[in-house]
Amino acid sequence: MQRPTRVLIIEDQVKIVHWLSEFLKQAHFEVLTAYDGRTGLQLFEREKPDVILLDLMLPDMDGLDVCRIVRQNSDAFIIMITARVEETDRLLGLEIGADDYVTKPFSPREVVARIRALLRRASGALAHNSAPQQRTLSYGELALDPNKRLCTLKGEPVNLTPTEFDILHTLMKQPGVPFTRERLINEALGYDYVGYERTIDVHIRNLRRKIEPDIQNPQYIQTVFGVGYRFADALPTT
Repeated sequence: MQRPTRVLIIEDQVKIVHWLSEFLKQAHFEVLTAYDGRTGLQLFEREKPDVILLDLMLPDMDGLDVCRIVRQNSDAFIIMITARVEETDRLLGLEIGADDYVTKPFSPREVVARIRALLRRASGALAHNSAPQQRTLSYGELALDPNKRLCTLKGEPVNLTPTEFDILHTLMKQPGVPFTRERLINEALGYDYVGYERTIDVHIRNLRRKIEPDIQNPQYIQTVFGVGYRFADALPTT
């Protein structure tokens, strides 16, 4: 029998932890809780959660450091819990590898919706793996294998987060097609756009840092001014 989805809450505010964990349990999630970063990391290493709800303002260590450590060691989904004044930290968290965020004050229903959206992406990837094999997408020295969820550049693996992989896959499937930010986040990530356009911009910037020979003159992921982004449909001439 498959175990329920395991969610780790790392948050120092007792009231938030209590009502959020109770709501998640009612939604049939297995819940683990930690009130500081070090305890949270210990639970992460021991219990291998599927999803981590991570407050950026922790009493013993920077939540961004916790995010960085988790991402270096796991593909677990990370949802940041942030205050409205923490825009810079929110962007840094996305750059480090967080998948999503919720802003205080938030509804527990919103958190459940975000978790289920992330899990649908994971289920979709598993369904693709059991379905007929998809072709590897290649463009110059860049290749993307959707079956193995593997990206390579010049034959070497590129370490992409699950969100980065899904965005790149969506773009590469339709080279030359402009995507608005709203369309890209909906098609790649599978949930309704929440109105924060810079979220997708951060993921695109991270992708460019990992795959572009020159991030100032992108060869693969191009900006379509006034629209959004597209994957190049022709190799540049030299």
